[in-house]
Amino acid sequence: MQADFRPPKRRTRVREQYEGPLPVSQTPEDSVQFRAEIINQHVLVWDPEHIDRIHSQGYFGKGILSRARPDHSISDQWQHHEGLFLPVVTQSRYDELLRWAGASLSAQGLDEQAVGQTLLTLSQPLEMEDVRKEVEGDDPGRGGGVSPPDADPEQNSCSESDVNAHQDPDPISDQDSEAVPGPDQGHSVPAQGFVLVVPDSEACDDTLVVRRTPVSLTEFLQLSLEEAFFLVYSLGCLSVYLHQEPLSVIRLWEEFCSLRHDFVTSFAAYHHFRSRGWIPKGGSGAKYGVDFMLYRKGPPFYHASYSVVVERADDAFRGTGLRRFSWRSLSALSRITANVSKELMMCYIIYPADLSQAELDSPVCLSKLKVQEVIVSRWVSSRERAEQDDI
Repeated sequence: MQADFRPPKRRTRVREQYEGPLPVSQTPEDSVQFRAEIINQHVLVWDPEHIDRIHSQGYFGKGILSRARPDHSISDQWQHHEGLFLPVVTQSRYDELLRWAGASLSAQGLDEQAVGQTLLTLSQPLEMEDVRKEVEGDDPGRGGGVSPPDADPEQNSCSESDVNAHQDPDPISDQDSEAVPGPDQGHSVPAQGFVLVVPDSEACDDTLVVRRTPVSLTEFLQLSLEEAFFLVYSLGCLSVYLHQEPLSVIRLWEEFCSLRHDFVTSFAAYHHFRSRGWIPKGGSGAKYGVDFMLYRKGPPFYHASYSVVVERADDAFRGTGLRRFSWRSLSALSRITANVSKELMMCYIIYPADLSQAELDSPVCLSKLKVQEVIVSRWVSSRERAEQDDI
């Protein structure tokens, strides 16, 4: 049995062009192989080219410093200033970056005097002629900044709670933010490693000051376990490494099952929706109390149509207690979903009675699992009375 899918609601402002999803490789010569690493139970993609293609062609993953597309930079605003294109930050924002740099230097063992001297040197106003020389490469080795705490993916779990502590106080969604300009935009050169500091209050252009960027923010792509295994097993375009060693499909399956006890059920649902052309996003569903949000084509083009709760069941359609819904909790979840203009879907993954534990240790078991979708709608008594009056 399959649910009756309704047309999704299109976004009013679309600033991205749709790219076809990653294809299934037909021959070894045509195959594209991306690389990811398992770091502290998270799957991260490092290579900028791989990041762009994986996210653009299927909207897999999210940036560790961004809400969605991994394009976080020191600032969302850039400005032409005496022939250079500079990111713009307020004085209070720049002071915050200096505090990050100071905390990072202190964590490296520098004493307070050395930290203060380093920050003083970094924050000195610069002449545009000196900045221009460095940008053009006449004075190499002086750019860059100090990495903030937790910026090194080897030293943190890259969880959203850790990353959010280092984001802007009021971050802008990637669908509403403007892209950071490239080197060929206009006639100005983007000056990486420098910022244009403006006062917190409105002032004239003669108060603008160019300073060095005190921190270096590196963006990576974080894949969910379902997304990573789908790219490895279903599309065959990703290799996942652990301690610099590539993992086989079976080894990766075992690793993910050890990290999440419900991985088999969750991946079966994820694979099912991907195969039907939907984009399931797990991170978006957390704030609504569900497992996945379903998007048509991708989040930049359509609002999520369905909030999905994944449940495991046996042949007799009895659940195993992954979630113990009462009528009250289910009604509350349905009401929340309706208030954000979505529909609540229960996705049941049915395990046959003859499925052994040995079969669950391999992704071959996916062929024996069945999927049943149920749309949960809330009964509104006033609407029912109005419909009867019309009749």
